[in-house]
Amino acid sequence: MKALVYQGPGNKALEERPKPVIVDAGDALVRITKTTICGTDLHILKGDVPSCAPGRILGHEGVGVIEAVGPGVTAFKPGDPVLISCITSCGRCDYCRRGMYSHCVTGGWILGNVIDGTQAEFVRIPHADTSLYPIPAGADEEALVMLSDILPTGFECGVLNGKVSPGCSVAIVGAGPIGLATLLTAQFYSPAEIIMIDLDDNRLEVARRFGATCTINSTDGGAVEAVKAFTDGRGVDAAIEAVGIPATFELCERIVAPGGVIANIGVHGAKVDLHLETLWSQNISITTRLVDTATTAMLLKTVVSKKLDPTKLITHRFGLDDVLEAYDVFGRAAETGALKVIIEASAP
Repeated sequence: MKALVYQGPGNKALEERPKPVIVDAGDALVRITKTTICGTDLHILKGDVPSCAPGRILGHEGVGVIEAVGPGVTAFKPGDPVLISCITSCGRCDYCRRGMYSHCVTGGWILGNVIDGTQAEFVRIPHADTSLYPIPAGADEEALVMLSDILPTGFECGVLNGKVSPGCSVAIVGAGPIGLATLLTAQFYSPAEIIMIDLDDNRLEVARRFGATCTINSTDGGAVEAVKAFTDGRGVDAAIEAVGIPATFELCERIVAPGGVIANIGVHGAKVDLHLETLWSQNISITTRLVDTATTAMLLKTVVSKKLDPTKLITHRFGLDDVLEAYDVFGRAAETGALKVIIEASAP
């Protein structure tokens, strides 16, 4: 089969790989129909994720059709269309019973990290019964690809951890796909203000279309002053970091209001300074989280019922043969206008 393979920092290739096989009783073999590229894949290619070794097939998002199942799988059968969760969970370990599926002792974020992932024609999914979701008849597969990762990540790590609530003020630092997913799902809770901060005017325009009440281009270094001016000098109740670099986290530290929350979403590959000399007296909470996908079933219902339309995040489409071009387009988003790219691995 064809697969996109990580070959070490800065290197990747489309290769021929053996088709995966059932290894454990709870496994399912899924034929990928559609997948996508995540900002985390770019972090891997930068060398920010040492757990991902050269030779790994990348990708942790997608939808497909069950090709085969192990004898322990009871919820799915060959031919079933499924949504693949970016988080694999056994459902039985202590972490899973606490709803922390990302820390499952035999799962967590393993796809495209410590086991081969979804940017291929086929993928093996461990713990299939608790790591796959049936796709309802008539559902838009491209919309559901957004449910593998970015929508639950934005919602859980940003909106829920940020304690977004009716009437509050929110700033999302980073208007990439994950920041925009956070913007879409923050509106479930009717915050009074959602401020979007980015360096890219095109993405800020998208944010305005998606519901941002204020957008700030931080290129000139004046974002802190702009946020304070917009909030009558207070700052924001929820400052959500959606990039994963020191500058954006430190910006969140400077714009959060007393009693507020800094909710980190970004994947960080370098240390960040924590300015306790200014925050120690401000009743600030700082949250970190790897998405647990505990809200995927709920988000799936909102998408199927048309209450949430994640297809507006999709800007480009490619076949698997053109996955290297897809990475190039996605990696040069400031030039190409790319948000999420859909990669069609096989016909539905």
